[in-house]
Amino acid sequence: MSGGVALIDYDRDGWPDIYFTNAQSVEMALHGQKARSALYHNNHDGTFTDVTGKAGVGYPCWAMGASVGDYNNDGWPDLLVTCFDGVVLYRNNGDGTFTDVTKEAGLGGDRMWATGAAFGDYDGDGWADLFVSHYVDFHLDDMAAFGSSESCKYMGIDVQCGPRGLKGSPDNLYHNNRDGTFTEVSKKSGVGDEEHRFGLTAIWSDFDNDGKLDLFVTNDGQPNYLYQGNGRGAFEDVSFPSGVGLSESGARQANMGIALGDYMHTGRMSLLISHFDNEYAAFYRNDGDMSFTDVSVSSGIGRGTRGYVGWGDAFVDFSNDGWQDIFIVDGHVYPQVDQIRTDLKYLEPKLLFLNQRNGTFKDIGKLAGAAIQIPQVSRGMAIGDLFNDGKLEAVIENLKGQPVILRPEGGPENHWICFQLEGVKSNRLALNARVRATAGDLVQLGEVLSGGSYLSQNDLRIHFGLGEHTRVDKAEVLWPDGKVETLTNLMADRFYSVREGTGVVSSKPPETGGAKQP
Repeated sequence: MSGGVALIDYDRDGWPDIYFTNAQSVEMALHGQKARSALYHNNHDGTFTDVTGKAGVGYPCWAMGASVGDYNNDGWPDLLVTCFDGVVLYRNNGDGTFTDVTKEAGLGGDRMWATGAAFGDYDGDGWADLFVSHYVDFHLDDMAAFGSSESCKYMGIDVQCGPRGLKGSPDNLYHNNRDGTFTEVSKKSGVGDEEHRFGLTAIWSDFDNDGKLDLFVTNDGQPNYLYQGNGRGAFEDVSFPSGVGLSESGARQANMGIALGDYMHTGRMSLLISHFDNEYAAFYRNDGDMSFTDVSVSSGIGRGTRGYVGWGDAFVDFSNDGWQDIFIVDGHVYPQVDQIRTDLKYLEPKLLFLNQRNGTFKDIGKLAGAAIQIPQVSRGMAIGDLFNDGKLEAVIENLKGQPVILRPEGGPENHWICFQLEGVKSNRLALNARVRATAGDLVQLGEVLSGGSYLSQNDLRIHFGLGEHTRVDKAEVLWPDGKVETLTNLMADRFYSVREGTGVVSSKPPETGGAKQP
């Protein structure tokens, strides 16, 4: 279940660095052995250097995933690692090192199996709060034997048990006290997860565009949570009336990864959720007013994802044509499936779907080169422009074997634009700020997001493909406090840094070197 990956520009040099979580096996854990997570510094030349030891982030825990936030609002991105037995919060010291501040921040009491985590300023005070989802109540010293009950079998073969048949664990919401500490407010706020569902990934966004943050949580084999926020610290679960709690047929699904995107340029963020092999990825179109329509089948995504176990996922414009495509990484949970005479395999390829610009998608995975067809057991996946050349890469963490970086090559030389936002009155990382970019008749919406995909963290910069457009006529920055800052006549193919209340503070062209070729 582990394997999240985070893109974090920890030294604020404008180049995304990579943090890979890692986890020991059960056998290793029972013998007191640890697994090493790793931080790689971006060398600006297409290569990375392992700086884990110097940074002090190598052995946080039995790590599951990671997300990025700035809990003390000092402008330096901090790292939150979710663990089999709680969370670890690493404070960025601004000198290339991190300090474990979990206990002093008030997070040391979380001893449950933490999975997804996301920072977001739900009450609008300018400081990022923290939500942590939890999976099952599981103990290494009390494990059921393989195949010992009905929930420990899969297609007639003995497998590891769960999550069915196990007890779930409640989720936690932590309010930022603005002094380096958090206060747990889950029950008070209405997101306490009284049913103890099997929580996985979480993400904050304003789904109904009312200026107040909402919270979405995937639950494995159980209904999802969609909490509608009132902007003052209280939430209401609207997952069932909104249409995202269950599948179109009313079934509970193995909800895992979350992707957000305005794939049809409507100004509303829709949802894609990765699922298990006997299901298909759930695709919920945002129709406004907290109402969603399940378009999994009609969009073509359902047919193309059935038979795979999906994890990390993203709406991503690899071709820079201005339309978001869908990318999903896969890998089964049971190595034993290779013993069964079916089409199911433990190692699976990635999936890529081309946006047809009419609400449907075309499966082009087998047409996009051999790299994404390599079968692997993938889990976390993060998207970002690693080489600052205007192309987006996918960083994938694999449960077996080494990680992978996938880079788009070929195709038309479309234009693009990228925004790095800095909050002043808003939280410093500008989490959940949005940019609405207009280039001719092309209008796109992007958002700065903490967490998402599957237990992972994308680049915090907002990237838009522009197709043939050579400039952005208007870019409206929608800050979390509701104010709108408008920038005009921006040249394409540049990186823009935007500070709240100041506007553009710098702009840079792309790096010409790009990634080194093997």
